[in-house]
Order: sequence, then structure tokens, then C-alpha cells
Amino acid sequence: MHIPDGFVSVPVAAATGVASAAVVAVALSRSREAHGIRQAPVLGITTAFVFAAQMINFPVAGGTSGHLLGATLAAVVLGSPWAATICITTVLLIQAVLFADGGITALGANVLNMGVIGVWAGWGLTRVLHRLLGGSKNRLPLAGGIAAGISVVAAAVACSIELALSGTAPANLVLPAMTGIHILIGVGEGAITGGVLTYLATARPDLLPGEQPEFQKWLVPVVSVFLIAGVLSLVASAWPDGLEKVAEDLGFIQLAENVRVTVPSPLADYEIQGLGPIGTSIAGILGSGASFGVAFGLARLVKPKHA
Repeated sequence: MHIPDGFVSVPVAAATGVASAAVVAVALSRSREAHGIRQAPVLGITTAFVFAAQMINFPVAGGTSGHLLGATLAAVVLGSPWAATICITTVLLIQAVLFADGGITALGANVLNMGVIGVWAGWGLTRVLHRLLGGSKNRLPLAGGIAAGISVVAAAVACSIELALSGTAPANLVLPAMTGIHILIGVGEGAITGGVLTYLATARPDLLPGEQPEFQKWLVPVVSVFLIAGVLSLVASAWPDGLEKVAEDLGFIQLAENVRVTVPSPLADYEIQGLGPIGTSIAGILGSGASFGVAFGLARLVKPKHA
């Protein structure tokens, strides 16, 4: 669902950029005041995991693929939508700057859709569903999984509205097309989110809110991130994702091809020229490391002085 350069108009890009910057600023401030960001390593490893997981596209119907959004998962693991907004924003920034995945000019729209709407829709629905299901820890994966799937559709609807406002595609075509395909992608999102939360609730409850992870228990999540980014990324589906497929079907895919933003992306398309699959593995590991480093640094930056 990463919007590339050329899909949104200048006014829409500017408006979403201002809105996203304001929310991220509030997120940083709220995290400092309320200790909303958990310890720096947890934010760092969650951000690295989301980056790595987003590299893996899974096939859905009609020659289309999808990938984990991770907004709901981040919010639940971190115990704070503010921290999750910073997590997803960090991933999107690194993807746009280093990997040319999502446009620089569309960064505000992508942050708004995935890092704000996706996060808050997923977080709010998880809390409501968890209470309705009885509030036990065993019910959290189910609540989170359902909420995660719906959050993907919410982000897709926001993306559709931005495309319509930009004059890229008429609302009566792009809205049902984006909603329909992202309902299917949301099923995968929900299954992955529920599966990860089930694992954490049973095997690693120390990584869920309210617990303090022990240093010696970091081996499994760190190795998991490296395996996802360096190995599983090699078997990702090559089919276009939901937004790309809709752009092809509705005939506006060329808008991205006609735009050239002069910001060098050293690892564009998650590749290192001349290295083939090894280059993809290295790019994934480097991206995960960068995600961890930036998120860790932000967590340390906003940590209250008296904490």
C-alpha cells in the first residue's frame, strides 16, 4: 500500500505531510510525558521485525500480493499507539529513503494511512474486541487479529480518498477496487498478527506490555528478524501488491513511472546491483539494522530525564 511519487497531487501531499508531522510530533511528546515508549530495545526490535516482515509479499487472489502492515501488532506489543506510530513512521522513512519503496513526496500520505489511521484503528478495535471477548490474555490474539485485518481496510480506504482527491482515479472506481482487494490482504494480516501474538502470549510473554524482557532472552527475536529479512524475503511473491494492481487495472500506474525524485536510494528495490539473491538478503538485514538503530535512538531521545 506504499504510495509512490506521482500518485497524489501536491495539495494532498502537502496536507497529509503536515498532518502526519503533527501527529508524529505529538507521539514523541506523549511518549516522553507518559513513558508511552517502552524500553528502547523493545521499540527497536519491534520496528526491525515490522520492516523485515513487510519485505515478504504473500499471494492473494487474481495475481495480487499483500504484505504485513504491522500497525496493530506494533501497537499491541508496545502497549501504546503513540509508540506504534513512531515505529511505523520509522519503517516508512527508511523504506522511502534507502529502498525507494514508497515515494518521498508521498511519505506524509503513507505515514497518515499506515502509521496513524492503521495504528489507531487497530489499537482501538483491539481494546474494544478484547473487552467484548472477556479480557483474558488468551483472547488477545483473536482480538488483535480481527482488528489488524480491519485496520488494513481502513488504511486502504484512506488511500483511496487521497487518490480521488488528487484526481488520480475516480472515487467510484478506486474505492471499491482498493477496499475489495485489501479485504483479502486483511485476512492475511489478521492471521499473521494473531499468530505472532499467540506465540508471544505463550512463549514470550515478557515481550508483551507489563513485563521486562531479560537480556539473555533476546536471542530468539533477534535471530527471527535476521531470518525473515535475510532468508524468507527471498521467497516473497513477485506479484504486484494491492495498490499496484489497482493502479494497473485503472490505468494510472504510469504516473509513478513518469516521476523521478532526485533522492538517491542505494538499496532500491531491496537489491544490491550485481549480487542477485545475496544482495536482497544483505539489503534486508541492513534495512532491519537501520530500523532498529533509528527506533532505538528515538526511544532514547524521548526518554524522560528522571526515568
